[in-house]
Amino acid sequence: MASEPPQVEPLRIDVQRAILLAMENNKSLIVQRMTPEISRTFEDEQRAVFDPVVSGQGSQRRTVADRLSRAGSGIESQIADTATGLIAVDKLFSTGTTVGLDASTSYTDSSLYSDTFVSNRLGISVTQALLRGRDVRVNLAAVHQAGIDTQISEYELRGFMEALVQQVESSFYDYALAQRQIGIYTDSLRLAEQQMAEAQERIHIGTLAETELAAAQAEVALRRENLITARSNLARERLNLIRLLNPSDPIDWDMEIQLEYRTTLPDTPLDPVEQHVEVALKMRPDLNQARLLIRRGELEIVRTRNGLLPRLDAFVTYGKSGYARTFSDAVNELDGISYDVEAGLLFELPAGNRAARARHTRATVSRAQSIKAMENLIQLAQVDVRSAYVVVTSTREQIAATAATRQFQEEALRVETEKFRVGKSTSLLVAQVQRDLVASQIAEIRAIANHFKALVALYRLEGSLLQRRGLSAPGSQPVTLED
Repeated sequence: MASEPPQVEPLRIDVQRAILLAMENNKSLIVQRMTPEISRTFEDEQRAVFDPVVSGQGSQRRTVADRLSRAGSGIESQIADTATGLIAVDKLFSTGTTVGLDASTSYTDSSLYSDTFVSNRLGISVTQALLRGRDVRVNLAAVHQAGIDTQISEYELRGFMEALVQQVESSFYDYALAQRQIGIYTDSLRLAEQQMAEAQERIHIGTLAETELAAAQAEVALRRENLITARSNLARERLNLIRLLNPSDPIDWDMEIQLEYRTTLPDTPLDPVEQHVEVALKMRPDLNQARLLIRRGELEIVRTRNGLLPRLDAFVTYGKSGYARTFSDAVNELDGISYDVEAGLLFELPAGNRAARARHTRATVSRAQSIKAMENLIQLAQVDVRSAYVVVTSTREQIAATAATRQFQEEALRVETEKFRVGKSTSLLVAQVQRDLVASQIAEIRAIANHFKALVALYRLEGSLLQRRGLSAPGSQPVTLED
């Protein structure tokens, strides 16, 4: 006999566990978490500008040529073999100073001379920017901009995580709502079938006209149709929740999910709307990203303003040389009297300097644009939070209103059913009241789900959702701008 596949345990989750599963396993979040790591590599790349650079060069050359004879008349042939080597270390400092150390050697063996010739040199060079590139802030601007880009990516990650938590909670309550709707439609179908059976019995005994049966049969068909639609909706909600949670790899799309939740409303009253707005202006990731963009723009202004200056560099080089017939003797001669010194200035300024002026103008206008964009975001954030606050208040009131409606509809159905049994009502009227009751039951549970979803939306729009759910993430500190 073929062995049966192992029984898969259903996934039992509450809201908090659903959030934790998504934080650990959601594929989109895993992708998003890589963005700050990628951004940090640009920081290292910019810092690498100040790393020492080691360079070296070696070459060998043979020259075969005729030249004027050393005796002053005639031509003589020459074969010269030359080997050279150079190693150097250069480092740029944030002060605009470039320091270089180099060591070189040259070996020459000529057929015109009986002895070989070796020259060794040790040198140091210092170049200091006097105008363009002198300011430390300018030279470190790219490093700081890369750091700001990393911070921006962290706030983007935080915003993504908040949106994901909202999606998970909303999907959780949508799935719970779909399950409750299945129960309501199942009960309503059973009630409609009982009503049809009762109508058939009364028609059989002659106390009810046969025309009343059509309404009862139509109601049963309608309830069955509603139940089929509800089951389809439940299946879609289950698939969406499984995708968000990604509880296994690979995903078992047939996994059963059992929810654990409470329908009682939170006892904590809402704070005044102004407090929620105040939190949003500090904590919303998009506002903090906008502030960081302004900071980045300020650094760009500093950097492009430096480009308006002409290049004026002072440089000095100093070297000690030793000459001898062998390499070792030439090394010993390095402490001799042979040396070389060079000092000077290097000036450069493009005619008109239009490119630098254009870059500086662009940076200035871009920063002003960023400031206006942030002001617009502040307005949008206030509208978002205030609108979400209205929705939370409205949905909470809707819960009580829909509960009262459902109670009245239950009583209306009881009365209409009694009237039908004594012959003072019809199957059509009873069916209409039953539909109203089902609609009120659905509206009541939907109001509860909508209230929980509205709370989550409010907390996300004010930027406090992760903190309220006890989740840590980058970007938890608000960004402030200097006046």
